[in-house]
Amino acid sequence: MTIATHISDLLYRYECVILPGFGAFLTQREPARYNEDSQAFFPPKKRISFNAQLVKNDGLLANYIADVSQISYSEAVYKIGEFVQKLNSQLEKKQPVSLENLGSFSLSTEGNLQFEPVKVHNFLTEAFGLSEVPAIGVQREIYKKQVEALEEKAPILFTPERRQTSPYWKYAAIGLIALGLSGFAGLNIYSNQVTEHNVAEQQVAESQLQQQIQQATFVIDNPLPEITFKVTKQEGNYHIVAGAFRVEENAHQKVTELKAEGFKARYIGVNKFGLHQVVYGSFPTRPEAMDMLWKAKKTNEGAWMLVQEL
Repeated sequence: MTIATHISDLLYRYECVILPGFGAFLTQREPARYNEDSQAFFPPKKRISFNAQLVKNDGLLANYIADVSQISYSEAVYKIGEFVQKLNSQLEKKQPVSLENLGSFSLSTEGNLQFEPVKVHNFLTEAFGLSEVPAIGVQREIYKKQVEALEEKAPILFTPERRQTSPYWKYAAIGLIALGLSGFAGLNIYSNQVTEHNVAEQQVAESQLQQQIQQATFVIDNPLPEITFKVTKQEGNYHIVAGAFRVEENAHQKVTELKAEGFKARYIGVNKFGLHQVVYGSFPTRPEAMDMLWKAKKTNEGAWMLVQEL
């Protein structure tokens, strides 16, 4: 496999492949195009060019040759050098050099290197298998003018057909319409009679149901016995306070304790300080309240008398 073939292989994947000591092969993508001269469509491609200023070895070509040929990198560099030397030798002899799938080189009269790329080779892998497509002109046939020409030569006339209507059909149609109208009227009369009958029957049924409801009686065989509760309500504006508690639960607990001791204690609510008050009892007169206060003082020095209408 020649060096030119290796360069061609790399151009499918890279846009720049340098041939050390000689120059660089570059590719540039071109879109699909239409050629008016050949009347054909051409697929997109990579156009190849050459730059003689890029001669420094970047290692791409040498590494590829070493990998494909199973040789060392230095051996690949040596082969590239020999190949470049042969190219320069031929060009110095004014002989053109042709590289497969790449193009041809030659020296101008001024001694400048010239490159003519191969135009039939496409390095764009996306366009693989695509070729030019000839553009075939479309021949349009004008049928409208042909039809107009035929109409002028042989015009078509339309003659309306006259139909005679038998008088018997007229009479039959009139009779059918009259029969339909009479049937419709009879149907309406029958429908109205049915509606009136249904309304009358419904009124009779409602009247009978109302009479049955009025005559119905409800009898309880085993009435529940009466229960009488005797409730003694404490009255009076004189209250002997047993204590005032910040927590309501503690107040109710105190009521339970006092009742267990025989007092008619009760909870009378919250005072202006937000404390829950418990009393030994409430009395209508001051003397009765004072008697209870003396009794309470024996076990509770903090007991006192509250005069307030609850």
